Parts: sequence; structure tokens; C-alpha cells
Amino acid sequence: MVGSTVVLDRTEELRVWLGSHVFSRVAGSEGPARRERIFAAPGERWFAEDRPIRRVHGDASMFVGGLRALLLQSLHPLAMAGVAEHSDYRHDPWGRLARTSYFLAATTFGPAKEAERSVARVHAVHRRVRGIAPDGRPYDASDPHLMRWVHLAETDSFLAAFQRYGHTRLTPEECDGYVADTAVIAGHLGIPDVPRTREELDAALREYRPELAGTPEARSAARYLLLQAPLPLPARPPYTALATAAVGLMPVWTRWPLRLPYLPAAEATVGRLAGQSIVTTIRWATRPRGT
Repeated sequence: MVGSTVVLDRTEELRVWLGSHVFSRVAGSEGPARRERIFAAPGERWFAEDRPIRRVHGDASMFVGGLRALLLQSLHPLAMAGVAEHSDYRHDPWGRLARTSYFLAATTFGPAKEAERSVARVHAVHRRVRGIAPDGRPYDASDPHLMRWVHLAETDSFLAAFQRYGHTRLTPEECDGYVADTAVIAGHLGIPDVPRTREELDAALREYRPELAGTPEARSAARYLLLQAPLPLPARPPYTALATAAVGLMPVWTRWPLRLPYLPAAEATVGRLAGQSIVTTIRWATRPRGT
């Protein structure tokens, strides 16, 4: 009995240690204070507790979905030009991750006032992101058309990751509910004509296909995200599993433009196993103490 207790205690210590490291990477140094403002603060929320968006955005599969979203978004040359010229994702990738995760948490789980403040911060950032793309076209992050593309890529990626690696699966009706929930956030951001069902989401993504291309900037970003992210040596194997899972969820038509491998047999077996293993490990590490 004593030996079993020691093993359990050490396992719990490992879980807490790993969970704290994951949380610090995702939430940043202000994570504890931000969590307090989101989850402990009183006030009406945009979404009830039983809404699909809470199940999806609260699941560890978001790690895979977030990486997939970045890869997919990079295929729009104007969106990628804004990232390449204005984002600090190479010099401060964890800061960018913390800001993105905070926006998702605040709008999904936080009080309405905190969600509205997060939306205002996004607008403030977008007003500064404008310029000329390498192909000579002007871009502006506040352009509703570009904002719509980013929204579609995120919605599709988060849903795809949850349906493959989530702790449960959404029914077709719940998938429509998730898309409708994300449309609420898009509405607050001022994004027009967003889909409200899975079928509408698929159709909207197809509309953008003629605009998409694997630019040198997009391929450079993909290499960085998948192979060159600044990580300590012990973190590289689990990150490789996340990257493998994210690539495995990418549509086939995106592989050549981004120079991503397409190995369907390996993705269906080794890739899925690696993805499921790392998502399960993150879910275990980040669950509340005592559960």
C-alpha cells in the first residue's frame, strides 16, 4: 500500500509539473491573472455552458487545431503577407500563442465585458497591420474579406481537430451548433456573411480556393512551425507528434502548395496514434487537480 501511494503521489507530481509547463506556454506569464478574469469573474457570458463551442474550445485537441489553422491561413497570400511583415511569430511565438489563446478563452468562457475588451484589442492590432504584399497588392488586416478567411480557417480547423482527437465527438447537429456559435464571435468582430452550419462552412471555404497559393512566405512559415519552433530538446518529440497530427488533418489539396508530405497509410495509423497519444497526455496533464 505504501509503495502504491508513493507511485500515485509521484504520478500526480509529474502531472502537475507537466500541466504547469503547458499552461505557462499557452497562457504566458499573466496566465493566472487572466484565468481569474475569465473563469472566476461574475457576469453574463456569450455562451451557455451546454453550447458546443465550450466543448470544443475547452478540449486539448485545440493544440492540434490551432497549428492546423495557422497552416491553412498561410495559404492566403494577403493574410500571409500581413503575418510575415507585422507578426513577431518567429521572435516571440509563445507571446503570440498566449494572446491568441486568451482571445479564444475570453470570448468563449469569459464575461461579456471581458470578451468585448478582447475584441477591441484585436481591432486595435488590425488597424496597424497594412502594407504591400510581395505580389504588389495592398493588404489590410481590417479587410472584412481577409478577416472572414481567418475565421473560416480557424472554425474548420478547431472542429476538424475535435472530431478526430476530442474527448467526445459532436453530432451533425452539434457541428452546426459549433459553427453557429463561432458566428457569434465573428459578428462581434464585424466579419460579414459568415457560415452558420457545417455545410455553409464547407461552401465558404471552397469560395476562397481560387485566391489561395503556396507563396514562399507561406512555405517558410510552415517549415518554421513544423520543424524549427524554438523548443527545448525534451519538448521536441511531443511537439513533433502535434505537428504530425496537424498535417494529417490538412486537406489533400493543401499539401503540395505548402510542400507538406502526404502519406495516407502512415497518417491513418502512426500519425493518428501519435496525435491521439499527445492530445490524451495534454488532457491528462491539464485537468483540474483531484479529477
